[in-house]
Amino acid sequence: MADQARLEETGSGQVPTSEGWFVVNVRDTAWESTGDYGARCRFENRDEVPFEHVGMNIRVLQPGQPNCLYHAESPEEHFLVLHGECLLLVEEEERLLRAWDFVHCPPNTRHVFVGAGEGPCAILMVGARLPADWVVYPVSVLARRHGAGVETETNSPKIAYEGREDARFERPSGWGDLPWARLR
Repeated sequence: MADQARLEETGSGQVPTSEGWFVVNVRDTAWESTGDYGARCRFENRDEVPFEHVGMNIRVLQPGQPNCLYHAESPEEHFLVLHGECLLLVEEEERLLRAWDFVHCPPNTRHVFVGAGEGPCAILMVGARLPADWVVYPVSVLARRHGAGVETETNSPKIAYEGREDARFERPSGWGDLPWARLR
């Protein structure tokens, strides 16, 4: 029988600090923000109690803001736009996505999301965790036009993100405009 996990307050929301099952509302979970790549709630505590098999977060992007750098990786990933609009840059193509659009990326699919429209965009992001994850950050003219590309191809996240802003615990800008902030 599984135990219930302990949740502790971080100042920007709750994180699990022990293994086990738990329930937390998106509004109450811990959020991290970076100026470069929007804000996210991860639900897990990657330092102390990481999810072993599946990674999941909600990313909030402002117009023009990418969620990360254009990349491809070995696990498959799934994305569901929950609110607002964004651009999907995928395999050197650009697609406008709106709320409730779903994206499936098989392993090795090059992709990145960029906020679009008039306000924040929220995307549910889900990916498998593999023992030997592989990632590449390819050079892409399209991604570079959107501030989401590398100058030189690399398979090292450390090199790709060198000089970029670190995440800090805080709620995303535009918090009051997001669906979960209006509930209750």
